[in-house]
Amino acid sequence: MTSSDFRFLMIGAMYENGGNTTHRFLDGHPQMYVYPFESQPGTRYVHDMLTSVFPVKYRWPVFSLDATPAEDYRAIIDEECKVRARTPKVSKFRHMPFDFNDDERGRIYEDYVRQSGRSAGKNIAAFFRATFDAWKDYHRSGREVVYVGYSPIITVDAGAILRDLPQAHVLHVVRNPWSAFADTLKRPMPLSLENYILGWTLNQYYALLFRQMYPDRVHIVRTEDVMRDSLATLGPVCENLGLEAADTLRKCTWNGVELKEVYPWGTIRTPTPEANLATARELKAGQIEEIRLRAAPYLEAFDYKSFL
Repeated sequence: MTSSDFRFLMIGAMYENGGNTTHRFLDGHPQMYVYPFESQPGTRYVHDMLTSVFPVKYRWPVFSLDATPAEDYRAIIDEECKVRARTPKVSKFRHMPFDFNDDERGRIYEDYVRQSGRSAGKNIAAFFRATFDAWKDYHRSGREVVYVGYSPIITVDAGAILRDLPQAHVLHVVRNPWSAFADTLKRPMPLSLENYILGWTLNQYYALLFRQMYPDRVHIVRTEDVMRDSLATLGPVCENLGLEAADTLRKCTWNGVELKEVYPWGTIRTPTPEANLATARELKAGQIEEIRLRAAPYLEAFDYKSFL
C-alpha cells in the first residue's frame, strides 16, 4: 500500500466554523475511517509566511530530510489523540472509551514507512492507516475505503495535500463570521476581532483559490447548510468521492455512537440553524458592523450579506 492508492478526505475550517461538527456528521459513514479527534498533523519544521498567523500543529507537515521513521512519527504533533492515549485523565475526551496505544501505533507506522519509503504523503498515509490498525474498539463496518481527517485552517495547505496524495480531496467548511467570532469569544484567551477576521478571510481566500485550481478535488460547504440538512449537504460530497450518501449523515457521532452535543469536539454544542443565529446575535452592534466591514468580499461570495 502506497500513498498513490491512499484515498483520503481532509476537512479544513477556520476556528469555530463547524469543522468539528461536519467531522462528526461524517463519523458514522460505513465507507469512511473517520479520525477520532482533530488530526493536527503538523510538525515544528513547518516554516513559511503563514506560521505567524496559524499554529504549526494545524498545518500540513514538513519532515526533516535526515530523520528516521520513528523520528518522523514523533514529529507529528497530533496533540488531542496523543494526550487521550498517554495521559487520559487530563484529556477533554476522557469520558469516551478509547482502546488505543500510541506506542503500538508508532510501531505499525514504522512498518508501513519501511515498506513505502519516506515523504510527506507516504508518512501521512502510514499515520492514518496505523491509527485504525491500533484502535482496538473502533466500530468497523468492514466497508471502509476512505480515510477522513480534520484539522483547523489546513485548507491553506490544500495545494500541498493534493500534490502529496494523488487520491486526496479537501473539504472546506465555512460559517458566517458573526456566529464564529461570538463562539471564539467564549474561549479563555480569544483572538481579537481584527486577528480573528484576518484568519477567517485567509481561509476563505485559499478555499476559493484552490477550488478554482482543483474543481474536482476541493469542495466547499457552509455550516449553515450542514445544520439545516446534513444529508442533503454532505451526501453530494460523498458521492463525489464515489461513496454512498449514507443515512448516517443525519446525526453527529463519535465512533458510531450518537452525540447529544458536539462539545467538547468543538465549541458548537447544538448544531441547529436557530442556535447558530442566536449565537451571532450575542455580539454587540459595533462588533457586528466591524465584522461586516472586514469580511465584506466573502460575505457576498458565500451568501452571508443578509444573514444578520
